[in-house]
Amino acid sequence: MMGFTGFGEHAVDFYDGLEADNSKAYWTDHKDTYDQDVRAPMLAMLAELEEEFGAGKLFRPYRDVRFSHDKSPYKTAAGALAGGELGESTYYVQISANGLMLAGGCYRLATDQVARYRTAVAEDRRGGELVKVLAKLTKAGWSVQGDVMKTRPRGVEADHPRLDLLRHRSLHASRAWEPGDYLHERECLTRVRKHWRALAPLTAWLADHVGPPSG
Repeated sequence: MMGFTGFGEHAVDFYDGLEADNSKAYWTDHKDTYDQDVRAPMLAMLAELEEEFGAGKLFRPYRDVRFSHDKSPYKTAAGALAGGELGESTYYVQISANGLMLAGGCYRLATDQVARYRTAVAEDRRGGELVKVLAKLTKAGWSVQGDVMKTRPRGVEADHPRLDLLRHRSLHASRAWEPGDYLHERECLTRVRKHWRALAPLTAWLADHVGPPSG
């Protein structure tokens, strides 16, 4: 496989069109563009980043519509994970009509993972480390998100200093950039590497103190 030289010149236009016409006919007519301008460059990027961040996995472009009111057959973004499976602490990269989006953390947590997460957050040492990690990311422009309870977890005092974090049932940080020339150049790979490195303290904290699901 050739090294990453940028996403193809029609990558953003492909997703602009797919948002306007999410149909099998559009997909069939433009599949070559997806393969050449989106899929192949994404795989090349993941291959170059694998040594530092772990093996990558490009998500399938087809939506699972079995339990969704939205029956649109295709995803309007190409997303990929690196460094683990969904549910573990991973890195994420996505390209769409909106440009580039990067993220890292845990997107889904099983019951046993949530318990380990809260135990770590509740402790002053480990919880304090996470607060510092998130503060640095927030200051640098990252948005901290996750599935958050509206009430406080059972057994947690109302005045706990890290109550906001204890409400989380998943935790990740993300930031995005609008489309630009960088997407079609090697600079895109440089940007992903730089910002995934910034996420490393968060993904490492979650890997160390939460880990994969036990099931």
